[in-house]
Amino acid sequence: MTKKEEMNYWAERMGVSLAPSGTELEMLYLNELKIVDLLPEMLVMVRSVVARQTFYFQRKPITIINNGISISFQNIINLPLTTSISDKKIIQQVQPHVRIIPLHVESEVSFPKDINIRQVTIIVSLDYLKNFIGQEHVKYDYLFNNEKTLWIEEFMSPEIAEIVNEISATTVSDTLSDAYYRLKSLELLFYLLKNLSIRENVSHQHLSKYELESVYGVRDKIAASIDQPFLQEELMKLSGMNVIKLRKLFTQVFGKGMYHYYQHLRMQEAARLLKEEHLSVSETGYKLGFSNLSYFGRLFARHFGSKPKKWTQNNRNK
Repeated sequence: MTKKEEMNYWAERMGVSLAPSGTELEMLYLNELKIVDLLPEMLVMVRSVVARQTFYFQRKPITIINNGISISFQNIINLPLTTSISDKKIIQQVQPHVRIIPLHVESEVSFPKDINIRQVTIIVSLDYLKNFIGQEHVKYDYLFNNEKTLWIEEFMSPEIAEIVNEISATTVSDTLSDAYYRLKSLELLFYLLKNLSIRENVSHQHLSKYELESVYGVRDKIAASIDQPFLQEELMKLSGMNVIKLRKLFTQVFGKGMYHYYQHLRMQEAARLLKEEHLSVSETGYKLGFSNLSYFGRLFARHFGSKPKKWTQNNRNK
C-alpha cells in the first residue's frame, strides 16, 4: 500500500471522506506518513507533507471514536525565501502550535505551497484521557464538555517541541512499535496538560463559527505587526465584538489575554532573531519596536529566565 493509499484508507476509516476525485491527495507530496492504531483508546498519526499548490481542506467530523478529541502538534520547517504574502498569512495560522478540537467539529486545514508541514496528531478517547489524568481531571472539565464547541490553541513549549521532533525523526522497528508511540503520546499529553494548567482562568462558553473566525482574525492581526502596539479599538472593530466579550473569547481559545499574547509573540521572535539571525541585543530590541532596551531585557528575562545576552551565549550554538 502506497502512502497516499494508506492516507485514503485511514481517512475513510475515520469517517473523513476525501473528494471522490482525490484532488486533495494529488496536491500533496507525502514525505512521511505513519499511522499507529492504538484503538479504542488512541490513534496516532505522524506525517510530513508538502503542498504543490496552496489549498484548504474542510475536515469533516471524525467518527472512529465516539467521544473524543483531536490534539494536533504542528510545526513548520524549510520555509522558502520566496514565500508569497498570501501564503505568509496562512503560515501565521500554522506556526508551531498545539490545537485541540472535539472530533465532532468540522475544521479547515491549510496547506501553504512548498511549505513542509510536520505534524503529530493524537486522536484520543475522553474516557481514556480522564483515566490518564486521574482525580485532577476536574481541573480540565472544559475538555470533557461536548455540549460546547471546544477549540483551544496552545503555544508549543520546548519540552513538547523536543518530543514532537523526536517522534518525527525516529524510525521505529516493528518490535515494540506500539509501546513506543503510546509512551511518547502519553509524554506529549502530560506536558500539554501541564501547560493547560497554567492558562489564564476563564469560564468556557459555546463558540459559534463566526466568533471563532473573528477571534482568529484578531490573532492574525496581532501576529502580523508584533513590532508595533496594537490598537484595541481596531481589534474590536475587526471582530465585531465589545471589548469584554473579545477579551474573554480570545483568552478562552489562546490561554492568554491579547496583550500577553502579543508580548509572548514578540519574545519568541526576539529569541529567533538572536539565535538564528545573529542580531545583537540592541538590534533585536529596536527591530521589535522597543525604545527602552532595559525594559526589553527585563521582559525577555521573564519569558526565558535570563537576560538576552546571557541567553544568546547559552543557546546560539545549540
